[in-house]
Amino acid sequence: MDIRPIRTEADHDWALAEIARYFDNQPTPGTPDADRFDVLADLIEAYEDRNFPIEPMEPIDFLRAHMEATGRTQADLAALFGSRPRASEVLNRKRALTLDMIHKLSSEWHIPADCLVRPYHLVAA
Repeated sequence: MDIRPIRTEADHDWALAEIARYFDNQPTPGTPDADRFDVLADLIEAYEDRNFPIEPMEPIDFLRAHMEATGRTQADLAALFGSRPRASEVLNRKRALTLDMIHKLSSEWHIPADCLVRPYHLVAA
């Protein structure tokens, strides 16, 4: 199968080049090429997780990024929460997200709840 561990940046570059060829010509599931693709993807992911960890975003930063990516505004958040001042306070870190707010964001906007339940700092009043 010509697969090797990824221990160095050169190994990583090799694995990326090897997997890139499958992007234009995706292998048929269940074939040896599909198995090779899966193993390479797992090795690359493990190496990148170990060497390039990404810290999770704070909930409000995540919420803002989601709003920007989906074209939502503070007015949309206010409509979801049922209060313009509450939406403003949340976005300005003057009020913490409540369980009810997290549930609404998760069920209505499809934001994973686990991205919103992390502790974060509020600004002093």
